Amino acid sequence: MAEKQFRNPDVVLDIHDRPHGLKWLGLSLQHLFTMFGATVLVPILVGINPGIALFSSGLGTLVYLFVTKGKIPAYLGSSFAFIAAMQMLMKQDGYPAIALGAVTTGLVYLIVSAIVKKAGSAWLDALLPPIVVGPVVMVIGLGLAANTANQAMYETLKNGEQLYNVKYIIVALITLAVTIIFNMYLKGFLGLIPILLGIVTGYIVALFFGIVETQPIIDAPWFALPDFQAPFITYQPKLYLTAILTMAPIAFVTMTEHIGHLMVLNKLTKRNFYEDPGLHKTLMGDGLAQIVAGLVGGPPVTSYGENIGVLAITRVHSVFVIGGAGVLAILLGFVGKLTAIIQSIPGPVIAGISFILFGVIASSGLKILIDNKVDFNIKRNLLIASVILVVGIGGLKFEIGAVAVSGMALAALFGIILNVVLPKQAKSEIEIENEQSI
Repeated sequence: MAEKQFRNPDVVLDIHDRPHGLKWLGLSLQHLFTMFGATVLVPILVGINPGIALFSSGLGTLVYLFVTKGKIPAYLGSSFAFIAAMQMLMKQDGYPAIALGAVTTGLVYLIVSAIVKKAGSAWLDALLPPIVVGPVVMVIGLGLAANTANQAMYETLKNGEQLYNVKYIIVALITLAVTIIFNMYLKGFLGLIPILLGIVTGYIVALFFGIVETQPIIDAPWFALPDFQAPFITYQPKLYLTAILTMAPIAFVTMTEHIGHLMVLNKLTKRNFYEDPGLHKTLMGDGLAQIVAGLVGGPPVTSYGENIGVLAITRVHSVFVIGGAGVLAILLGFVGKLTAIIQSIPGPVIAGISFILFGVIASSGLKILIDNKVDFNIKRNLLIASVILVVGIGGLKFEIGAVAVSGMALAALFGIILNVVLPKQAKSEIEIENEQSI
């Protein structure tokens, strides 16, 4: 007789419970709207069509659910970790380089997945301890601070000149203020979407100040194909070494987020996803989703912390609801008016939101160090963190001919190398210990 399947008694809908009709539609829309703000913010910052980002996010989520056999309630959205790298690649070589970078990060995941299946995951923990991951995550947020401040202050004219604009600062600060208020005082479902509400409120304020171009929205059709950037169709594939060297190291950072999210999901759902379907399967699903996203024209996707927040508060853990959210994201990618509205969001509104989002990312890196009680009295830890922070935030670039490695990628590489080669203790620390023991 088959063993009875476990069901979590503390939830409204467990992983394999399927809602029906309008209830299914409503729950999936709720889940998608919670992911919406962050998912479309990434392509706006990079210059990628938001419609294709929605499409690739939904498709990536369905790929992940398929690979993990529908056992993990996870939604995949546009990854913030790659923003700085993608902005650099977009200016230098355009979308084809970003596409190659996204495919590269997916391949890194697949390689690590194969190694984890064969040798376990202990080596990954040794390669990426908190002293490396924490500062690198801080760099992801702080490295974008200067661009965000400029976006809040300067209007870019048609000739490319940047003009200081007081209206921009006012709109950015109002957007920042209302988003903070929404974060602090809203509860229930509204408490889950403060970023989306902040963008909507900031957009309305920007309309009042007359800094939104509405004509493209009027001209946009209701139905429009997303801006697919498929290889061999839209462009001729080419080897961009800069894209590979810049984005591949960042994949290890998003991997630690992936593993951390799984750890929280294990506790929330009362299951062990490391064992079933296995860490190698979850990494494989994430990697294949990134490859698919890159091939169709979207930014790399990864698991979202917002997803866990929705699961915790609604107590709806159904993979059918998450799959429905993925399908709805794909469908919304074909709504031309929606894409035009998203593209019309002015810079100061995005800046006001980004002050919080990028700050939260940086703070998350600090939290990793605090939670793991990293001791900065130890010279090894101090040196690793110092190098990562200054190289990453300073934007150090290693360039030979057409090949360039950005500050964030260098920061991650330097951190990994220093963690491997530096001894556990400096000789001076050993000497002090010996003197104290006499």
